[in-house]
Amino acid sequence: MKHHLLNIMSSTAGLVIPCRAAVAWEAGKPLVIEQVEVAPPQAMEVRIKVKYTSLCHTDLYFWESKGQTPLFPRIFGHEAAGIVESVGEGVTELKPGDHVLPVFTGECKECRHCKSEESNMCDLLRINTDRGVMLNDGKSRFSIKGQPINHFLGTSTFSEYTVLHVGCLAKINPSAPLDKVCIVSCGVSTGLGATLNVAKPKRGSIVAVFGLGAVGLAACEGARIAGASKIIGVDLNPNRFEDAKKFGVTDFVNPKDHQKPVQEVLAEMTDGGVDRAIECTGNINAMISAFESVHDGWGVAVLVGVPHKDAIFTTKPINFLNERTLKGTFFGNYKPRTDIPNVVEMYMKKELELDKFLTHRVKFSEINKAFDLMVNGEGLRCIISMDD
Repeated sequence: MKHHLLNIMSSTAGLVIPCRAAVAWEAGKPLVIEQVEVAPPQAMEVRIKVKYTSLCHTDLYFWESKGQTPLFPRIFGHEAAGIVESVGEGVTELKPGDHVLPVFTGECKECRHCKSEESNMCDLLRINTDRGVMLNDGKSRFSIKGQPINHFLGTSTFSEYTVLHVGCLAKINPSAPLDKVCIVSCGVSTGLGATLNVAKPKRGSIVAVFGLGAVGLAACEGARIAGASKIIGVDLNPNRFEDAKKFGVTDFVNPKDHQKPVQEVLAEMTDGGVDRAIECTGNINAMISAFESVHDGWGVAVLVGVPHKDAIFTTKPINFLNERTLKGTFFGNYKPRTDIPNVVEMYMKKELELDKFLTHRVKFSEINKAFDLMVNGEGLRCIISMDD
């Protein structure tokens, strides 16, 4: 019976699959649902049927294309969950029917980064925002009437089918609900790992999180799981505090409410500084404040947000000499193939709560609604169902 099912799943193997995709034809313009042709996977590639995808701020940022290299037409999307449809030559660890999360960075398992316990920044597959083609042959797997359509972050999940390098797919527990765990493939893991893998707060410690968007709240969730005694949310939007309480936030500080720098406010609240600070805004001043808000002797600050490329971090060296530590992280220091299946297991064991991140749902045909919600700052994550 199982063999028969595999045959059904693989009946499209080796063939071009026509399907729907939401195509961005130009910067900032609504996506258009188009019929695209998705080529079969080549060596070390996998074609998946996307079941659910979500909108992450990175998609919005490159769709607006205000400060980056514009690359259109393009199929965005990188936070998703799906099922393997077929695999290319040389792929041994995935087979049709496997449940997977696509990830915008990868794990080749061969390079020095992948072989290091300390790094997740794969030489071959680390994030490349300017590449719109596959590594294998420098070509796109998407086309419309012969015209190639660019990929995005090696994932392009705003399509019913997409092709990825095998190193960018985490094979997960098939009983995990795909419409929930899809958000583990980007934002949640980034914030969660920044706390659990990098800041590593001890039980009972005081943690400050700067920026209470989805990634910041995932960092708060990490602090809650770690057993922090106090989680201080720092944000310019007072409306965010009520929701943040669901993620363990106990105190709220709005820098606009104070005459003095926020690091001084935090120092007064915490007898000299917080034990851990996690910065999730990408604002350079918030980064400096986060570092300067940690306690001397043991405080650790972790930078998650991505600043403007020309931004410069300035602080007095005595802040380091007084035994404060500054760290950075990329994708929460998780290796996609090795570690992300375990994050899904945290959810399955009810340690990690995901439902509170899921604030909206739309059909694939209404994907532009998800963009409107994010542009207006409404909600956290909007799940887009591909099967409408």
